[in-house]
Amino acid sequence: MLENVVKSSMVNLDVWQIIMYSGTSVLLGVLVACVHMYRNTYSQSFIVTLTILPILVQSVIMLVNGNVGTGIAVLGAFSLIRFRSVAGGAREISSIFWSMGIGLATGMGYIMYALIFSAFVAVVLIVLTRTRFGSKSKVAERSLRISIPEDIDYANLFDDLLQSYGYEISLEQVRTTNMGSLMELRYYIKLKNVEQEKELIDAIRTKNGNLPVISGRVSSIKAEL
Repeated sequence: MLENVVKSSMVNLDVWQIIMYSGTSVLLGVLVACVHMYRNTYSQSFIVTLTILPILVQSVIMLVNGNVGTGIAVLGAFSLIRFRSVAGGAREISSIFWSMGIGLATGMGYIMYALIFSAFVAVVLIVLTRTRFGSKSKVAERSLRISIPEDIDYANLFDDLLQSYGYEISLEQVRTTNMGSLMELRYYIKLKNVEQEKELIDAIRTKNGNLPVISGRVSSIKAEL
C-alpha cells in the first residue's frame, strides 16, 4: 500500500516540499498534454489548460490543509462559471479528469501514486489510440440523397437495394427540387461494409436513371459521448 510522503501535517510544509509537489504537478500536466496531443485535434489554449490544471487543483487542496471534502467543495464553486466555449468531447473530458486527479494526489502528498497512475493511464491511452480500439473500420453511418423523376412512386423504391448493403435503413426526408421536376429522397443507412459504398452508389444510379446521388457522413454531435 502506498504511503503518504508527507510525514507532517500540511500546515507545516516547508518551501522545498511545496516546490517538489508543484514541480511534479507541472511535469505530469505536461505528460497529460502530450498524450492528449497524440493523434488528436486540439487548441493551444486547451493544451495550456491541461498543463496548469494539476498545479491549480493542488494549490486548492494544500490551502485547505489536505481536506479533500473542503477542496472539492471549493473547486465545485468554479462550476458555476459559464464559459463561452462549447462542451468538449469524451477525449477532452477524460484529459481534464486526469489532470484533476493528478492535482488531488499531489495536493495531498501522494506523489508516488500520482506518478504511477499517470504512467499507467498514459500507456493505456497511447496503446488504445495506436490500435484504433473502438473505431468503426467497416460499419459506417451515411446520409444518402437520391434524386429521382417526380413522376416515379418513391415508396419502397430503394428499400430492397439498401437493405442488401445496410443494417438499418430509414427514409428521413422527401422534397422536390429543380422547379418540381425532380424529387430528392434522403435516407439514413448504416452500411455493413464501408468499402462497398461506391458499389451501392453505382447500383442506385442504374435504378434512378443516372441522376445525382450524394453520400455524406451523418453528424456525430448527438453521439459525441
